[in-house]
Amino acid sequence: MIFFHKKNFSLLILITLFCVFLNLFFLFLTKYQFDFFVNEQFSNLTKVNFFKQQKIPKQEVKALYLTAYSAGLDSKTDQIIDLMEKTELNAVVIDIKDYTGFVLYDSNLPIVNEFGLEKNLLGDLKKIIKKFHEKNIYVIARQTVFQDPILAEKKDDWAIKNKFGGIWRDYKGLSWVDPSKKDVWKYNLDIAREATKFGFDEINFDYVRFPSDGDLNTVFYENQTQNKNEIMADFFSYLDESLKNYPVWISIDFFGFVMERQDGMSIGQTLAGAIDKVDFICPMMYPSHYPSGHLGLQNPADYPYLVIDNGMKKAENVFKNSKRTQVRPWIQAFNIGAVYDAEKIRAQIDAIEKYDNNGFMLWNAANRYTEAGLKQEN
Repeated sequence: MIFFHKKNFSLLILITLFCVFLNLFFLFLTKYQFDFFVNEQFSNLTKVNFFKQQKIPKQEVKALYLTAYSAGLDSKTDQIIDLMEKTELNAVVIDIKDYTGFVLYDSNLPIVNEFGLEKNLLGDLKKIIKKFHEKNIYVIARQTVFQDPILAEKKDDWAIKNKFGGIWRDYKGLSWVDPSKKDVWKYNLDIAREATKFGFDEINFDYVRFPSDGDLNTVFYENQTQNKNEIMADFFSYLDESLKNYPVWISIDFFGFVMERQDGMSIGQTLAGAIDKVDFICPMMYPSHYPSGHLGLQNPADYPYLVIDNGMKKAENVFKNSKRTQVRPWIQAFNIGAVYDAEKIRAQIDAIEKYDNNGFMLWNAANRYTEAGLKQEN
């Protein structure tokens, strides 16, 4: 009888230990599923391994830009989806943090809430992304980085300083945060990481540069030991390392001249500093933004094919030799310098498609888009 009781007692211990193990295992699952399991909005787009979401396969992206206000309107998103079903377009770029510096969705980041850095113009962001995903539309989050006047005003120790005291401001009166400050890097990384949880396919970082307008002789940066090109290259490495396990692709916006110049243009933007650290470089190749005399043209806006073909040709070998990074230009869909009708929009796309690329993105600040210049969907 004594042996019988001991045997039962040992069995009871084993059963108890097994139950404890199961409880711990399921607690572990619960803890990690929020960050790593597939949310509803990923169900049709993302393959998943245990504990880890995967990026959707790379595709040729043909996108248009939407402000947060536009993306938050059902009538506008319905209009955009209708346009995409009729044309070759297959992607949207949506502001989550714009030139004002405000975070444009409902953020749970402590610093955003503490300093009042949120202006939720998007509303139900998961619903918006789900609506696009259900139509197989690729969704990109656009996040401005170093032009951030609201953060610079709220946390002036992070702002670019004036040598003669106070916060430095550009010609528009806007303040910037200091690109050499690691705290600013971490703040923007936290926003990008939070955005991935809503289901974005890509994070597009804009204003990844030092300021170009204003009295630059009065600017004081905290880091005086590195030049601007080195600082920005380190920032791109930081994004790469910090987001490598997140299920989003990374893209960055550059001035269009980066395709032709390798000196950094005094703002820290070089192809060499970003190649193989990000997935896509998106030069803003708006012909109206090139100066008179460029390529011997009095008004470059009148010659969109020549302007874009020149830039794509000069940077062709840089991208051909890259193991990772592709080019995807922003192109002009607005009337500055010339009327951008179907012919001029198509000319830009044709110039891009002569070369290896990952598509294009249409920019119209007012979000007024038509079928002009776009191929029709069969």
